[in-house]
Parts: sequence; structure tokens; C-alpha cells
Amino acid sequence: MLALKKEGPDQAIGRSRGGLSTKIHALGDALGNPLRFLLTGGEAHDLAGADHFLPGMQAGMLIADKAFDADERVLEPLAAAGKLAVIPPRSHRSGARDFDRHLYKERHLIENFFSKIKQFRAIATRYDKTARNFLAAVHLVASVIWLI
Repeated sequence: MLALKKEGPDQAIGRSRGGLSTKIHALGDALGNPLRFLLTGGEAHDLAGADHFLPGMQAGMLIADKAFDADERVLEPLAAAGKLAVIPPRSHRSGARDFDRHLYKERHLIENFFSKIKQFRAIATRYDKTARNFLAAVHLVASVIWLI
């Protein structure tokens, strides 16, 4: 017997190696404070967040990990907008590309934010069924962390 897919909005739940999960994409400022969030299924690539955040990004620099080393989707649009990309090249990249290693060390600020929100059980385990409620919980926890 085949189960029919339920109609309705996407709830940002995806199947990855560890089971059902949700990925939280975040755009932060220079101090590591979150500015915007996006929820996708756990199997979604990090570039889904880049496609969503980069067109409206106000900052003059993007510090990101190796997953964002994509010429057409990240590096070329940033260069065309006159913005600096501090992204280490992937190991299998054909052409060598340099990046500022000292600026890249500042990426720990957003990683620290993610470790702080995971201290809240409702975020770490996703108690909420709907993406709207889960995103509201993420915003609430982020505002609490921002105030501390």
C-alpha cells in the first residue's frame, strides 16, 4: 500500500543519513549575532542558504566554509557586487584560489552561536511539527542569546 503525500506547505523536514532532520541556515553580522534564518530539509546543500541570503546581503564581506566554494552561485555574484569572499578552496578544486586565513578565523563566531542555540532542547531535537513554529522558536532563542 502506497502512502499518499499530504498536501500543504513544506515543513523543512528532510531525510539525511541520521534520519529526519532540519537544517538551519543563518546569516550573521561581524559580532556573530544572527540576522536572518532559513529552514530547509536535512538533505539540502548549504548553497540553498546562499541562494536565499546573498542577493539581499548588505555586508561587504562573506566569511563561509568550503561548502560555499562555488564559482557561479557564490564567488562570481559577490565579486560582481564588489564584495569580498573569504572562503577556503575545496581540495579537489582545479585552479588554486587564495583566501585570507586571518579573516577566516572569525568564522568561529557563527559556529559559537549554533552551539549556544543547541543548548536549548526544543531547538536541538525539533519538538515542533510545523516549520513556522520551529522557526519562531529559533528566533526566540536567538533573541535571548543576543540579549545575554
